[in-house]
Amino acid sequence: MNSLSMALSTDYEEIAVFNPFDGSVIGVVAKVPATSAHLVIEAAKHGAVIARNLSRAERSRILEQAAALVEKDKDAFAQMISAESGKTIRQARKEVLRCVNTLKLSAEEAKRNAGEVIPFDSYVGSESRQGWFTREPLGVILAITPYNDPLNLVAHKLGPAIAGGNSVVLKPSELAPLSALKLVDCLIKAGLPGEVVSIATGDAELGKALVAHRAVRMISFTGGFITGEQITKTAGLKKMAMDLGGNAPVIVMGDCELDSTVESCVSGAYWAAGQNCIGTQRILIDTKIYQIFKEKFIEQSRALIVGNQANELTDVGPMISEAAAKRAEESVQEAVNKGAKVLLGNKREGTLFYPTVLEDVSFECKVWQEEVFSPIVILQEISTLEEALTLANAPEYSLHAGIFTSNLNTAMKAAKLLEAGGVMINDSSDYRFDAMPFGGFKYGSMGREGVRFAYEDMTQPKVICLNGPSE
Repeated sequence: MNSLSMALSTDYEEIAVFNPFDGSVIGVVAKVPATSAHLVIEAAKHGAVIARNLSRAERSRILEQAAALVEKDKDAFAQMISAESGKTIRQARKEVLRCVNTLKLSAEEAKRNAGEVIPFDSYVGSESRQGWFTREPLGVILAITPYNDPLNLVAHKLGPAIAGGNSVVLKPSELAPLSALKLVDCLIKAGLPGEVVSIATGDAELGKALVAHRAVRMISFTGGFITGEQITKTAGLKKMAMDLGGNAPVIVMGDCELDSTVESCVSGAYWAAGQNCIGTQRILIDTKIYQIFKEKFIEQSRALIVGNQANELTDVGPMISEAAAKRAEESVQEAVNKGAKVLLGNKREGTLFYPTVLEDVSFECKVWQEEVFSPIVILQEISTLEEALTLANAPEYSLHAGIFTSNLNTAMKAAKLLEAGGVMINDSSDYRFDAMPFGGFKYGSMGREGVRFAYEDMTQPKVICLNGPSE
């Protein structure tokens, strides 16, 4: 049993996949039990041999063809993403295009990043030697993906892994696995041997069994900090690459271009209903423009249309579940209990949580210290850049940060001192280009995504050295 067959098997219990807006069942997948983890791994071990023997040209061709198939079926992909994750249909269309780009970048990486010549004769005592290193596959890679970008984050793991000649065990979120299955189907239609990607849909116990298996050589995980820490305790000696979320600060200086800054911050705060690891969460605003920024930000936030994600006019769709929306509600209540003021929102209707703006938030609150992963934004007044940097860098982990200013010196000082994996200047913290290195700082730092960087993590150098006759 391999590839799609495991996820579609009728031999196991089923997991129903729900539309988070109306609760309708949009599909079912197999609930692979933890006791079957060894079957998944055995299939992947066989797949690793097949993957390693695919030529670079064939790997590249498969990835290019898969990209073409996804693009051809882009409307169906977008509808599936929207239905299973709650992402608005307009946002889902953009995710499909990013997936196409990710696969194309992976196809290019398969052809160009093969290794380098090593200048042995530049070292005394090695004058008679010449050689090179190649980039070789690791073997079996376990990819664990979340619900918020159910297609492109899967592509960010499968694309580089296939380009590097690895096999993959893919465990997509059980809340939104359908886009992942459809993507693997495209890869197989493009010519990828079915054994190369094994999909295992199931619960946390299945994930734990896969993580612990000795045959897994690398774990690529996108998800929460607590889960990531648990994985490291279970995994043993394996390579790790983890995107553990963030708590993005955006600094707004008094000399910024105000209207475009507000527009960017609103977009960054509420994309995917705030279920975005680089979403704008804490906005640190120069006291000189605080009041006018607050007024404009609230005005634009209030104007957003909240509702059915399938509606073309909807700006903010549902959260992934009612439990997630209730957690957002509880986070706001904790902040209010500690003195925070609600400027907008704090309204829940089932899975819908309306854009919520807070000020006077205690630095002891969860919404200040942790990733809130919901459409909740904090406005914080600051007097100096130094104050803003201190507040921005306070959390123990971070992904992206941003600053809006017209002063180049200010921008470059912030870029140097912000402790984040990416600093966006005059742009929202949630900007990401699929070729750039992507990952966190501090406790959120473990490997990088971005096709080239993930490919290098998923391969290992092998040195070949020829010793010729001495002169």
